[in-house]
Amino acid sequence: MTDLRALADAVTDESSFLRFVAALAADWEDEREKERANPSSPYGPGANGWQNGSISAFLDAANAWGASTRAGTQFYTPPENPWCRCAHILLAGKFYE
Repeated sequence: MTDLRALADAVTDESSFLRFVAALAADWEDEREKERANPSSPYGPGANGWQNGSISAFLDAANAWGASTRAGTQFYTPPENPWCRCAHILLAGKFYE
């Protein structure tokens, strides 16, 4: 399985961003297959950690996380590279509620 956090942190330009987006999509598809075979509890994340099961929920979570971390937090400093920041925002759509 791909380390999505490391891949997001390594984004520097459009090409590396698109590689990250492809890996995020593959992770989503992998979870869908695992969930079909062995469903997780509806009250927690899926097999690969996805908290948001629809595009709407994913985008809402990504947007909320992006807005709440714009100035950084105790545990997150936004990167100066906008491609990397966009990758972090999309990755957050996977887990942020």
